[in-house]
Amino acid sequence: MSVIANIDDSTPTGRKIVRELEKHKRVIKLSYPDQEEIPEGCRTLEEGVKEIWNQLETKFGYDIRILKNEIR
Repeated sequence: MSVIANIDDSTPTGRKIVRELEKHKRVIKLSYPDQEEIPEGCRTLEEGVKEIWNQLETKFGYDIRILKNEIR
């Protein structure tokens, strides 16, 4: 008999269940979803970097990237 279960590992209980299942390697085969997919609601790296630059510009009142280029 085989059982397929989806476990939400974003919760403490889900992570605990996965850790317990990982201990039984002879009996259980775990497969994880493709890690290249971006989870729903997450930002891409480019979006995150852009947001950080915008926050720094808001905090300091000018674009720090321009200052960085002037120092060189």
